[in-house]
Amino acid sequence: MGKVKNATNAQPQPTADRATMPINTALRGLLCDRLFWTVAALLALVLGLPASGSLFAHLFPALERPVYLQEPFTQLLWQHCKLVGLSSLVATIIGSLAGIAVTRAAGQAFKPMVDTLATMGQTFPPVAVLAVAVPLVGFGELPALIALTLYGLLPVLQGTVAGLQAVPEPMQQAARGLGLSPWQSLWQLEVPMALPVWLAGVRASVIINIGTAAIASTVGAKTLGSPIIVGLSGFNTAYILQGALVVGLLAVVTDMAFERVASRVAWQA
Repeated sequence: MGKVKNATNAQPQPTADRATMPINTALRGLLCDRLFWTVAALLALVLGLPASGSLFAHLFPALERPVYLQEPFTQLLWQHCKLVGLSSLVATIIGSLAGIAVTRAAGQAFKPMVDTLATMGQTFPPVAVLAVAVPLVGFGELPALIALTLYGLLPVLQGTVAGLQAVPEPMQQAARGLGLSPWQSLWQLEVPMALPVWLAGVRASVIINIGTAAIASTVGAKTLGSPIIVGLSGFNTAYILQGALVVGLLAVVTDMAFERVASRVAWQA
């Protein structure tokens, strides 16, 4: 009887509070997330710039048109991200494959030549690449894509080579002792261990291309550099400031996103 009485007197645990605990925890984590607030600031800036005429008119009273309205900033942001994404993807694929090739026994003889070519692509000014590419492929995004790809190769190549060469030799010998083939050792041992350094090279390449893509507007590509180029040609400081703010904040968001990914990759490694 005592057991029955204790069972009937026991109060059931509320399930509503338990159900809302994960939601509250996730919400608190989101509100404390720097990346979330930085992305929100970027979106607020892009969406709010067309309505900021009074602010920029107060800051620059001598300008008749203080806000860039030739193209929506949302469209410029999308086209800028698309151009950077495509060029960075091509540079990452080429740089990674070249880095893997020159760290193999059959390709080590080509490493100085590959390094020289990648360094030339990095040191050759993107404006000069655009000037050479435009007569060959015309105006638009294609010459900008070529220039940005060449400009982003070196960091990816260096990160790939440095990461693969940093794998300890005893671990490679142990992999061979376990019967792994060279390709199995590459994908199961070397690539996972080189991933943090490789990601750092990709991160540097993408950040560089975000800033460099602004000059693509000089050859007809619509990017966040359009307000900057128009502002420079028309002596409109407000346009330059608006374009620079969005480009800078986009670079900050991208860098913070890579930092988030890099911390998880390092933890898993």
